[in-house]
Amino acid sequence: MKQKPRRATNDEQPQSKTMKAKKISRETGDCSRRLPAVWRLAYPAAMVMACVALALNDGSSASAQVGGGRGKMVRRATPPSPKWDKGSAGTFYEDALATLAGPRPDFSAASAAAATAAARGASEAATVATGSPAASGGSGGFKWSTLVSEDTLTDEVKDQKASLGETVASPSDFKGGGYDKAREGFSAVAMVFGVIAAYDQDVRWKKDAETARDVFARVGFNCKVGTDQSFSESKTRVADLEKLLEGSSIDAKADRDEDFRWNQVAGRPPLMSRLEAAENAIGGAVASKGDFDKQVERLLHEVEIVAVIGEVIQQPDFEYHDDDTYRGYASGMRDAAVKARDAAKKGDYDGVRAAVGELKKSCEACHGDYRS
Repeated sequence: MKQKPRRATNDEQPQSKTMKAKKISRETGDCSRRLPAVWRLAYPAAMVMACVALALNDGSSASAQVGGGRGKMVRRATPPSPKWDKGSAGTFYEDALATLAGPRPDFSAASAAAATAAARGASEAATVATGSPAASGGSGGFKWSTLVSEDTLTDEVKDQKASLGETVASPSDFKGGGYDKAREGFSAVAMVFGVIAAYDQDVRWKKDAETARDVFARVGFNCKVGTDQSFSESKTRVADLEKLLEGSSIDAKADRDEDFRWNQVAGRPPLMSRLEAAENAIGGAVASKGDFDKQVERLLHEVEIVAVIGEVIQQPDFEYHDDDTYRGYASGMRDAAVKARDAAKKGDYDGVRAAVGELKKSCEACHGDYRS
């Protein structure tokens, strides 16, 4: 007798893979739940560290590939189309080499030549316009001999001494207005001794020049007012001039505690007064050929004094010394005075008149912008 097949129970029924996975999940649960408590706390941290280590390993591999030159080739952008639009087509040559003639320019050689020329020009400008008059000697200092001769410096001191003697003839005349003329005279003398102290050749009064420069500069500033003190000091300084002209040294002390600066030698107003006197003398000397022939020596003296003033007023710390326009006027005046001097030495009357015209033009332009 055949036995009837028995129906399988749920536990014996065939199971799909999904049902098997669910059964395993129920039996085992989350792996982290079956771990001890301490391990469950460390499990997330361990996963984070593993991710970081994997990232660093990938970065090191990439760096090694780049360092070893085995990195992937960078794909460059596609160049633009070589076709031009109608508006730009006529601007450029289709083949420049076929159109242009001659050898290609050597731009490197041109740049080197320009640099050399610029350096030479800067050096010459520094020698003429921005030298250091405070340097005593020809090496590395401004060559004052290119502007003024020893005879002009000596004669200027003699001329100013005669004028200053009149201003201190009496206290009443000095206080009545003579002090202003004394200021102009002493300032001019101080400027001359400043040039002598820095002259690039051995000239008269060289050893006394620095002391003389400072004491005459001081009395010049003190003569802004007419007082008993300024009158007494002026008489003493006139006596010092007499000693120097006689060949003696002066006993005065400069008593300077700081470095020499040209703006302490003379103020701009008294130098402008001396410049105005020079312009009047120059104008009279070139009024005619006959006047030129008679006054050529005086003309030479005055144009050299103008050249000196034109250089002095450009020195550091002097009023407007850092104004390019002002320096341009002063340089133009100085250079025109040197041209007039050179033409006068040759007896070239027309050349002198032309140079004097340039000089006056610079002075008038400067007066229009800066006259105080």
